[in-house]
Amino acid sequence: MDSLELIRTFREVALRGSFSKAADALGFSKANTSKYVASLESRLGVRLLNRTTRSVSLTDAGELLLERSAPLLELVSLTRDELTERADQPSGRVRLSAPYGFGEQMLPVLLIEFAQAFPKVHVSLKLTNRRVDLVDEAVDVVLRVGRIEDSELIVRRLQAVAMTVVAAPSYWASHPRPEQPEDLAQHQCLAFSLAKTGHTPPEWRFQRDGEPLSVSVQGPLDASDAQVLLAFAKAGLGITCLPQLLVQADLDSGALVPVLSDFMPSDILLYMAYAQRRHNSAAMRALLVFLEGKLRR
Repeated sequence: MDSLELIRTFREVALRGSFSKAADALGFSKANTSKYVASLESRLGVRLLNRTTRSVSLTDAGELLLERSAPLLELVSLTRDELTERADQPSGRVRLSAPYGFGEQMLPVLLIEFAQAFPKVHVSLKLTNRRVDLVDEAVDVVLRVGRIEDSELIVRRLQAVAMTVVAAPSYWASHPRPEQPEDLAQHQCLAFSLAKTGHTPPEWRFQRDGEPLSVSVQGPLDASDAQVLLAFAKAGLGITCLPQLLVQADLDSGALVPVLSDFMPSDILLYMAYAQRRHNSAAMRALLVFLEGKLRR
């Protein structure tokens, strides 16, 4: 029996002044009740109760434990009740990670709606474009764009992400528009980068006749933030390849012009991932269901 249960048994005996009465209240036998108190005394290395054939009284150590254990057991009980409530009713903290672009576009609107629906849930949002280790960094749910590579995660596919290769009209005015992905080798490319070691040239992925195609690109800048790439592209300093969602307003306004539309890949996904299969909190389950309902196509 764990120490907390032994302490509860001791308290019943101390408060009732009798092993028999404590045994009746706990639903134990008198022999087991006496055994549990003796076990607690053995663990603590001190006598807690003075026993006679007719009475039970507290030692100094027993009085100290009786006094100090009350708030401890109350805290344990309150914590257990709160954890049980959180398992059933969405409340408490849930940690979400997402790329920067989503924090600037759709995610604020979605999280406002989620907060209004679940006012007892506190969302800790971490925006980053690098790969997040959910276990080491204590992240509950992650939104990612790309190909699914981590087989240890539980993944929910939400929707395909349309990619687009774009540059400003001023760039196209002085550079021929590429007709094939391989033509990008002759252009100034602004590449999205993740944290990694080495100096491997970035690659952009396309497809031709349904088959995947990778093209190495080079240029004056690579960055882990799409907004930096967009600023360089709109300044006419090169071509960039980003999710269409992030550049749609600039496409609509004519600030950016797309190319190679027939070669864009169809296997880039927006997906949601988490590490655990069981015992997820109600807050985490609520966020998973909410985001899947809003983002799945």
